Amino acid sequence: MIQGSIVALVTPMDESGAVDKESLKKLVHFHIDQGTDALVAVGTTGESATLDEDEHCDVIKAIIDYAEGKIPVIAGTGSNSTKEAINLTQRAKLAGADACLIVTPYYNKPTQEGLYLHYQAISDAVDIPQILYNVPGRTACDLLPETVGRLAKLKNIVGIKEATGDLSRVRTIRELTGADFAIYTGDDASSREFCLLGGNGSVTVTGNVAPKLVHEMIMAAMAGDEATALAIDNKLVALHKNLFIQANPIPVKWAVAQMGLMAKGIRLPLTWLTEDCFEVLRDAMCQAGAL
Repeated sequence: MIQGSIVALVTPMDESGAVDKESLKKLVHFHIDQGTDALVAVGTTGESATLDEDEHCDVIKAIIDYAEGKIPVIAGTGSNSTKEAINLTQRAKLAGADACLIVTPYYNKPTQEGLYLHYQAISDAVDIPQILYNVPGRTACDLLPETVGRLAKLKNIVGIKEATGDLSRVRTIRELTGADFAIYTGDDASSREFCLLGGNGSVTVTGNVAPKLVHEMIMAAMAGDEATALAIDNKLVALHKNLFIQANPIPVKWAVAQMGLMAKGIRLPLTWLTEDCFEVLRDAMCQAGAL
């Protein structure tokens, strides 16, 4: 089971919006050096919605190559088309991904049965560990715990990224799945409490900016060391909040650029962080020791 601080890696781009491979390599090595436990390649924070399919798979392959087996790489392979999600998952397996993170179909608003059949089709088609991803605030679709319990019985489905921020779901999902099923949070603001309640880690945006602190906080929380986890998390609270001052990944890409790890690049319809947000986000980075 992959556990700990799992960074939802941004995809570096130049000012024209082209993927910047040199900066991507630098980022992967940065996270290995800082103790990040795993990387998500081309998740929603990695701008999966605006990379075409070939670019998407090329970036996943590049991250796997740059990681050189030193850190697990989880490929983002979700889509609102079941056929496309299967294809992306197959290509990620061929590229050597350790697992795939598959977001619920966005915009379509499928029923719970539709969600079950969607994930069942991907599980049947591709023999690779698959992690469900529930983020109804972005997809308009909530994968309910009871459906997760059904899906956990399928051979390739090994965990869930639960990004509702609802801490009660940790216990509910655990009871419906079992100890071997990985339960990750996708909500940085409540990640400490989530892991203290028995979560297996965090798929984190904050970890892009303060990877060492996020790793230490998550590991302390998973070990039940509430005092240490709280002390570390107090340094991260402002980042957890202000990295979402505009739509993700706008603020986090600005922050990573401020750290000198990539250029000023993002794809439309997303735009670069507006100047009125600079000061509050810079202050949050300073509190976390990122600047």
